Amino acid sequence: MNDPTSLDNPQNLGRVALVTGSTSGIGAAIARRLAADGFAVVLHSRSSAETGRAMAAALPGAAYVQADLADDSERARLIEAAVAHRGRLDVLVNNAGISWPIPHADLAAATPEIWERMTNVNVIAPWRLITAAEPALRAAAASAGRPAAIVNISSHAGVRPKGASIPYAAGKAALNHMTKLLAATLAPAIRVNAVAPGLVDTPMTATWTAMQAMWRERAPMRRPARPEDIADLAALLVASDYVTGEIVLADGGFNLT
Repeated sequence: MNDPTSLDNPQNLGRVALVTGSTSGIGAAIARRLAADGFAVVLHSRSSAETGRAMAAALPGAAYVQADLADDSERARLIEAAVAHRGRLDVLVNNAGISWPIPHADLAAATPEIWERMTNVNVIAPWRLITAAEPALRAAAASAGRPAAIVNISSHAGVRPKGASIPYAAGKAALNHMTKLLAATLAPAIRVNAVAPGLVDTPMTATWTAMQAMWRERAPMRRPARPEDIADLAALLVASDYVTGEIVLADGGFNLT
């Protein structure tokens, strides 16, 4: 017989968190932090399936689902798989996103195709995932007697006129405003917040020498964020049963300079 208290029992009422884009960088750090906090974590990526399966095997009660968030049917399938994993969904972290550098002054380089692709993955995909997850999040809130939580990973580029490209920055600004609108709409059963990191020290940003130097020279904290710094904030927003509608800027004070 299954132990009813075991994470291996599909009827277990332990809380479940889905973290998109969670096989590297910020997403991986958030997944590991939430697992350490006792969540059964559902990991996700578009292509790094081997890494995802290895991470899931290393985290208690975890699972991995591969899905392309540019495809609406894949978004729906991801939510279905996450809910099926333990029969519930308490937390959704929308971390997955895409970006590539385009000089802000090169307007022609930001083609309609680039705008459409970035908007689809960085804005529409979180919206569609939230829409698909809403019934499960509401059910989890009712059974747990506490709000479910959505955390969107945004960017300081959505708060200040910065960022790798204008389409990217505009998309993150849209995600921030969506966060506030949904916080007002989905409360009190579901809380919605966002973390807006500045430069984060990941393998992708290791070659951004000018940005690295700028953060070390100008930011009051004298360094970029580590993925774990952002994971700490995401975990804090998940843990609170009261905070909603907040965009937490995490740039080491760079915005003060």
